[in-house]
Parts: sequence; structure tokens; C-alpha cells
Amino acid sequence: MDHAATPRYYVPDSSIWPLIGSAGLFVLVLGAALWLNQIAGGQIVTVIGAGIVAAMMWGWFGTVIGESMQGRYSDQVDLSFRWSMAWFIFSEVMFFAGFFGALFYARNYSVPWLGGMGDKGLAHELLWPSFVATWPLLQAPDPARYAAIREAMGAFGLPAINTLILLSSGATVTWAHWALKADKQRQLVIGLASTVALGLLFVCLQAYEYWHAYTAMNLKLSSGIYGATFFMLTGFHGLHVSIGAIMLAVITLRAARGHFTPDRHFAFEAAAWYWHFVDVVWLALFLFVYVL
Repeated sequence: MDHAATPRYYVPDSSIWPLIGSAGLFVLVLGAALWLNQIAGGQIVTVIGAGIVAAMMWGWFGTVIGESMQGRYSDQVDLSFRWSMAWFIFSEVMFFAGFFGALFYARNYSVPWLGGMGDKGLAHELLWPSFVATWPLLQAPDPARYAAIREAMGAFGLPAINTLILLSSGATVTWAHWALKADKQRQLVIGLASTVALGLLFVCLQAYEYWHAYTAMNLKLSSGIYGATFFMLTGFHGLHVSIGAIMLAVITLRAARGHFTPDRHFAFEAAAWYWHFVDVVWLALFLFVYVL
């Protein structure tokens, strides 16, 4: 379809994908709840739900890609996509802000109060007279319920290496963007493939770090507020890196098939925005969780 003949706004046909997605998410959450509560069949239900969601994403995104390749989307639709992606990333920023806020509150308010400092320091004598305010909390309130931490997670070593890897991946995706604008197909594909490889390497190293934390440092989710905030922040970030790597892998395949032009390539930009968001979150995480 000629771009000049494209209507100002495209109204898509009725679709069953939202219904399938809702059903898949319901089954996925139900299975996760059953699994966490150790109810029989929870793992199977979770896998079924994840499969339904994956099929929905494959089908729905495929429909959108097909409509885009047919030239149905106008500049107004492109603007709508951009605002949608911007608000989605903003919601993700608020998601991580909640966990960073919990970490900040625990380190700067709750722990000092329990140690007898601040306006609410009287709680020290009432709740836990023997408590010594330190970070991370090496002294568990109930050893029978919480795993004792031997030491805090160090900033140098794997975390520093992963920081370099993720920053390098931000550079490679930007290099790929420059190539796309200059209509350099080979450089575009190489840059995207390199970004995906670096993202996968990051996830693998983080998995090894988790194994080391559990076996050598006794750092677990049950290790009080420090263990909970550490694994929640790094775990959800690792999940976002995995999602971003999948997005960029799809974009790499599309780029290899010539789906993008220097003037029209929002799908690439959306994935790149998401990847840069993942980079920035890791920098904040590395500073506040590992360094400080």
C-alpha cells in the first residue's frame, strides 16, 4: 500500500489475542500461586500458563509486524506506539523505584531505629535490646527462621564484570542504531547480535553469582531484609535483561530480513529504549546494592 494513501489512523480488525492473553496470564498467576504454596500441579499449571502467554505474544506481535509491513500504519499510529512504549518504560521505572525505596527505608530508617538511633529509637529496648545496627544485617532476629549471612555481596569481581558487559551492550545497540540510520545492513545485524550475546552472557554470569551466593556465602531469600532486597532487585533486573535479549533477538531476525528502513524503524527503537532502561537500572542497582 502506498504510504500517501494510508489513512491518518489505522483501526485494527477485531482480534482474539487479548482474550487469549488474559486467559494465559490468569493461568500463569494461578499456577505460580499454587507452586509457591506447594500445592500439587502448580508447576504444570505454571508451564501451561507461560506457554499460552508465549503463544499469544508470538501471534499478536506477528499480526502487528504483518500490518506494519503492509504499510497500514500512519505517522499518527507511529506516534501512538512511541507514547505507549514511553509510558510502559515509565511504569517499569516506578516498579524498580518501589524496591529501591524499600532498600533505602530499611537501611536508613528501620535498621537504625531498631539499633536505638533516631526519633523512634525507643523501639530498641522494647523490641530487640541486643540488636546492633549494621548493614547488611548479619544478626538474624530468629535463627530458626532466617539464614545467617556470612558476608555482604562484594562489588568487585562478577558484579563489576557484569557492569562492563551491560555498558558494552548499550554501546553495541547504539552502534547498530547508527548503522540503521546510515542504511548499513551488515553493521546493523552484527551490532544487534553482539548486544544479544552480551545480554545472554550477563544472565549466565548472574546465575553463577547466585549459585556462589547460596553455596559459599549462605546468602538466600531467607537472609532477612538484605537477602530479600538483594534477590528481588537483582532477580527482577535479570528477568528484564532476559526479556530485553529476547526482544532484540527478534529485532535481529527482522533486521536480517530487511524489515527496517532508515526512516521507519520504531520496533528497533522501542527495543533499544528498553535495553537502555535496563542499563540505567543496573547502574543504580550496582551503586546502591553492591557498592554502598
